Amino acid sequence: MKPKLCEEQVFHQEYTSHELKIRNFLFYKLGDLEKARDFTQEAFIRLWNNCAKVARDKVKGFLFTTANRLFLDHYDHQKVVLKFEYRMDRSEGQMEQNPEFLYEEGEFKERLETAVSSLPEKQRVVFLMSRIDKYKNREIAELMDISIKTVEKHISTAVKALKDNLDELSNLKV
Repeated sequence: MKPKLCEEQVFHQEYTSHELKIRNFLFYKLGDLEKARDFTQEAFIRLWNNCAKVARDKVKGFLFTTANRLFLDHYDHQKVVLKFEYRMDRSEGQMEQNPEFLYEEGEFKERLETAVSSLPEKQRVVFLMSRIDKYKNREIAELMDISIKTVEKHISTAVKALKDNLDELSNLKV
């Protein structure tokens, strides 16, 4: 008889096996490590609450699906929050004085962040997993449940888009 997911020791094995992958997946989507940790814990809480319904060979899929749903719910909420903050920042920005040296210092970073955040979601996630977390293309393909060729295409398309958006990067290896 196979050990059941609802057994504490078995659940702990699954947690140990998948926690880092789920957290990094969420981190790349959210850009916030604390939120990624919180959402990872929430995904595991939901797995525990549904442990009798989830087969052991479906745990990884359940966790990634749950993590993605948590992200999408958060994203929908953030759209409302960001619209409000944008309106507030615009009105405050008109009152503040922006010294030129501060502008020049932050300009490139801001443009880079904007360029990366403007990439389509899958491209951005694959690109960050590759360049920041140093995952191999095979590992990314496995985690994202896509082919290695698709990973390569996402990375090359993301690099091209970043170079096109940022003149300073056009002569550099990214």
